Amino acid sequence: MLKIFNRFRKLAIISLLCLMLTWSLPVQADTKISPQLEQQVLEIIRKNPEVILESVEKYQQKQQEKLQQSREEFINDLQSKPKAIIGDSPTTGATKSKTVLIEFSDFECPYCAEAHQTLKDLLAKYPDKFTLVYKHFPLFQIHQQALPAAKAAWAAYQQGKFWEYHDALFTNQKKLGETLYLDTAKKLNLNLIKFNSDRELANSFIQKDLELARKLGLGGTPSFIMSNENFGGPVKLTEIEYILQGKQ
Repeated sequence: MLKIFNRFRKLAIISLLCLMLTWSLPVQADTKISPQLEQQVLEIIRKNPEVILESVEKYQQKQQEKLQQSREEFINDLQSKPKAIIGDSPTTGATKSKTVLIEFSDFECPYCAEAHQTLKDLLAKYPDKFTLVYKHFPLFQIHQQALPAAKAAWAAYQQGKFWEYHDALFTNQKKLGETLYLDTAKKLNLNLIKFNSDRELANSFIQKDLELARKLGLGGTPSFIMSNENFGGPVKLTEIEYILQGKQ
């Protein structure tokens, strides 16, 4: 209880202080918080910790309900209007399949590199079974090159070479950096002036994918969401082949 109390004490102080100030101070008064008032609020919290805990529990419940609703709406949209969900994201595999697999991935994530090879094998084994959609989910807080790599891949996509560039980044994951980005662009015969220009424009597009990942409550990479006639929802990489075989 003490740990939870300490975690939310600051938030509670701010909320209660705002209420007390609203009730007790004139409109034009100086709203600087006095030490005495802060002590009074702390004393209230110490004597009534259950109020804080109850508020936190209700908040968490509402957030969970909101997340569940967002996921259900996303799955329904993916099943009923997949093109709208795919948007301008890169796709590969079957062009007319009703099975869509959306991958949220990070070019610097080692687990994504492993998934990359597994997905390549699945695409080779089931070329007409599913459409793979790539969504950017760079965990830039922990991976220094995640965002620069995503921007470079997006720039390559503008010249029709996303998947070739994507494969090169995962194959050379330990070498991620400016030298690799430019060398790969040269090997793929990309227009370097356009490539560099497009990298500067990539942020807003990658941000859309990040916002979608957060809206769905995705906590890490790689994350997969799959939809076909009989299945729809988050899926583990190890389960994908069973679903493709109709064994879900």
